[in-house]
Amino acid sequence: MKKHISLLAAAFLGAAAILAGCGGQASEAESTQAQTETAAQTEAAAETSEAVQDTQAEGDAQPSAEAAGADQAQGIRIGSLNGPTSMGLAKLMDQSAKGEASQAYQFTMAGKADELVGKIANGDLDIALLPANVASVLYSKTQGGVKVIDINTLGVLYVVASDDSISSIQDLAGKTVYMTGKGTTPEFVMNYLLAENGLSASDVTMEYKSEAAEVASVLKEDPTAIGVLPQPFATAACIQNENLKTVLDLTEQWNILNGDTGSMLVTGVTIVRSEYLAENGDAVALFLEDHQASAAYTQENPADAAELVAAQGIVEKAAIAQKALPYCNIVCLTGDEMKKALEGYLEVLFNQDAQSVGGNLPGEDFYYIP
Repeated sequence: MKKHISLLAAAFLGAAAILAGCGGQASEAESTQAQTETAAQTEAAAETSEAVQDTQAEGDAQPSAEAAGADQAQGIRIGSLNGPTSMGLAKLMDQSAKGEASQAYQFTMAGKADELVGKIANGDLDIALLPANVASVLYSKTQGGVKVIDINTLGVLYVVASDDSISSIQDLAGKTVYMTGKGTTPEFVMNYLLAENGLSASDVTMEYKSEAAEVASVLKEDPTAIGVLPQPFATAACIQNENLKTVLDLTEQWNILNGDTGSMLVTGVTIVRSEYLAENGDAVALFLEDHQASAAYTQENPADAAELVAAQGIVEKAAIAQKALPYCNIVCLTGDEMKKALEGYLEVLFNQDAQSVGGNLPGEDFYYIP
């Protein structure tokens, strides 16, 4: 099964655009050195292609039974991205390091999603926290080789400006908006929100930058500029420039349009290799309980959680993490709630660009309902 996934991923995933977010690095003034899962994706298409090619070569050599046993002894191998998806795991990471977790875990953090895609494909990870559409692409290209077990992060995109007159999407008409993520999920989300609010691409000028730091720089130099930034970059930009504030939460704007459907703006999901789930169902169920508790701790104890986030190297400064945490929409949604929210989100992306979710919407077996 492992080799099968690897070969399929190498053959097809490199050709699929991993359209999941905006590229960038935290502002130099704040030195966050953290890349959110959205910030990790601007160059992911080319880099993922290279990563899965390497995975194919590695997949030809099957691990020995002794090596597999050693991996099992180390516990469930979990990969996550620097940023909000890992913030929700900070408490569990701390418990695991102290030997206080309910079972053994081995955590790996990466700056870009393709690093985790390759490790899932060749069986070096059992569970991974990835951008929602990347998980859908991987499911498609591995013919059901992964399943989604929870939603770990809802929307993290915010409109940042010094203009107090902006209180709705319609207020962006006739204005220029600076953002990252051309051809990726942020663009799809903005296009969807504009269209649903009666605006077209000609009504709003979208200026795309390669990094979030570039957007922050424009906002600093031009007091009239408007930007779209993910967390924790939105918070860092506002700390750097006291005139800036978050004027629109794109998650709220999504919910206004989809409140009755159950669809949500989803940033990150947690997936498990289907083979691993079939063989280790009890361990996965226990992880879900631990993940729920860790995410709840992060939500309810932002000051203490921020210290853990900084200690784990997820965000360099606890002060920035603490200010950003309330806006990171860290959750742990499972079961039918997860399925309804994610189905609606992926359908919106599919309607704009089918390849953003792997060419087809995932089947029912994509969703793990305990």
